[in-house]
Amino acid sequence: QVQLVESGGGLVQAGDSLRLSCAASGRTFSKDPVAWFRQAPGKEREFVAVITWGGGNTYYANSVKGRFTIYRDDAENTVYLQMNRLKPEDTAVYYCAADPSDNYYLSSDYKYWGQGTQVTVSS
Repeated sequence: QVQLVESGGGLVQAGDSLRLSCAASGRTFSKDPVAWFRQAPGKEREFVAVITWGGGNTYYANSVKGRFTIYRDDAENTVYLQMNRLKPEDTAVYYCAADPSDNYYLSSDYKYWGQGTQVTVSS
């Protein structure tokens, strides 16, 4: 059974940093793009960042570019999201997703999802 498990969320103040982890089990994702999405209360799930196979390419939402970094450790079958200079508008449940069929930026294209981890940034 394939599982993605996120961890690392929490309550922080504006300007602080957090590192989220997405650990995969059941199969290796070293050949697949893995992404982070987030969903704030009352809003749709939105793309945050994606890393392609081998970590050769990374893409970010404009709202997080320059503050967040996605990277992967394929030996550990884990993808990370380093979040710096956090803002209150970053508050959301963060999900990792893997194995998109086509479009990296569409949540509906992803086959596997984690359960999410809450990130709350106070002002």
